[in-house]
Amino acid sequence: MHYLDIELDGIDSTGNEKKYKLSDFAGENIILYFYPEDDTPVCTQEAHEFRDAMEILKNYAKVIGVSKNNIEEHKEFQKKHELNYILLSDTENKLKQAFKDHDKFITNMHRSTFIIDKEGNIVKFWDKVDVDGHINEIFEYFKNN
Repeated sequence: MHYLDIELDGIDSTGNEKKYKLSDFAGENIILYFYPEDDTPVCTQEAHEFRDAMEILKNYAKVIGVSKNNIEEHKEFQKKHELNYILLSDTENKLKQAFKDHDKFITNMHRSTFIIDKEGNIVKFWDKVDVDGHINEIFEYFKNN
């Protein structure tokens, strides 16, 4: 199955549950980031980086975080850290596997970020993301493209 068509449970920026497919965002750029687990130190730092940069990021793309955590865990994480973007629950690694199947060069999805353009194409990929400075890399990408 194509990564755009995988349906996952998620929560919007206010904690409301909804089913999402990436194809729902056709016509918008997407910053999709995979992270290992809610409320762990580095994952929380990364979540804060996206949250704190949202005023600028929203001018470029929709931000979506994805982990293996279930919806209830996402809700707690979002509320505790006042996250202001969509979180998807990929408990069975369906979306993660679809990305790997799509591109043989995508091998490490432990902590990775994708830029998906308005047509649904992956136009940028960072693997083994170093959280420190990663938001600046994303800003640089949009500034130069």
